[in-house]
Amino acid sequence: MSETPSVDAEKTPVQSLRDFVYIGKDEYLDIEVAIKEDGRVVVFHSHPFRNDLSWMEFDLGTNRLDFVLDDGDIRNAGLPLNQSVAKHMQNSHQILMVLLNPETGEAKEGNYVPLILHKK
Repeated sequence: MSETPSVDAEKTPVQSLRDFVYIGKDEYLDIEVAIKEDGRVVVFHSHPFRNDLSWMEFDLGTNRLDFVLDDGDIRNAGLPLNQSVAKHMQNSHQILMVLLNPETGEAKEGNYVPLILHKK
């Protein structure tokens, strides 16, 4: 899976999120954004990240969710988020990242990362 990077005049080129995780050539990267009953945002992912995640950015105008790495690289989540998710994003300051076992679907570990909101 290879995506052509898009370029925002003020940001680093955005590349595929697959490039950011430990994953086999024939494996699928599963990412799911969920809202807990209390309104907190959770991102479930099936494979560990290669580098530390510094923060996440969400654009309220486009409903685009980006992952920002320690080295400044930006990766788009690659999935559309609907308005009901966006509503909860605008009230969040952090996202719970949960790594799942890709074979069993059970949670292996989790941590919070800051969320930065953009409104164009």
